[in-house]
Amino acid sequence: VQPIIKKCMFFLCVFLQLAALERQIFDFLGFQWAPILGNFLQIIVVILGLFGTIQFRPRYIVVYTVWTALWVTWNVFIICFYLEVGGLSKETDLMTFNISMHRSWWREHGPGCIRRVVRPSSPGVLEDYSYVSVTGCIIDFQYLEVIHSAIQILLSLIGFVYACYVISIFMEEEDSFDFIGGLDTYSYRQPPQEHVELKPVKPVGKVL
Repeated sequence: VQPIIKKCMFFLCVFLQLAALERQIFDFLGFQWAPILGNFLQIIVVILGLFGTIQFRPRYIVVYTVWTALWVTWNVFIICFYLEVGGLSKETDLMTFNISMHRSWWREHGPGCIRRVVRPSSPGVLEDYSYVSVTGCIIDFQYLEVIHSAIQILLSLIGFVYACYVISIFMEEEDSFDFIGGLDTYSYRQPPQEHVELKPVKPVGKVL
């Protein structure tokens, strides 16, 4: 593979990793367990695709290509989830596997958001329980999540197209190598000997 192709794949993987790590951090802060699992798999597969490009392993790149298609589908689902498309509701605990009541970290910490804690005065409510009021947000949290998913989709589509291009180059190189090797009389593992070492022959004495 040409060095420039490896460099392009390297920088693309760096951008994908940075985007995945940034999203992983904020999903951890919001205890979003489903996105955390997806981000972790994304980081692993991107490393696998980079290794496959550098070490000439087409199978690894095929795995990266298949995962990229699944990753795009997952991010499309997240967009539909936060925009409440098809009966989905962003108020459910689907992103936390229904094991907690946490929401997106951007709900209370978005740009311009003012977070206030209001303690309820109703009888029968625990004293340490509190309500959170968020006002003044420049962008609602669901649109920030949609923007993050849209960036992931854009980078993943670029990575998918480039991975298919790298696979095609691998296949062309393998075909040309087999073709040249088939025409050559000698195998590449057994190179022909161009020089033959000559040794002097001693005369054989007469037998009495």
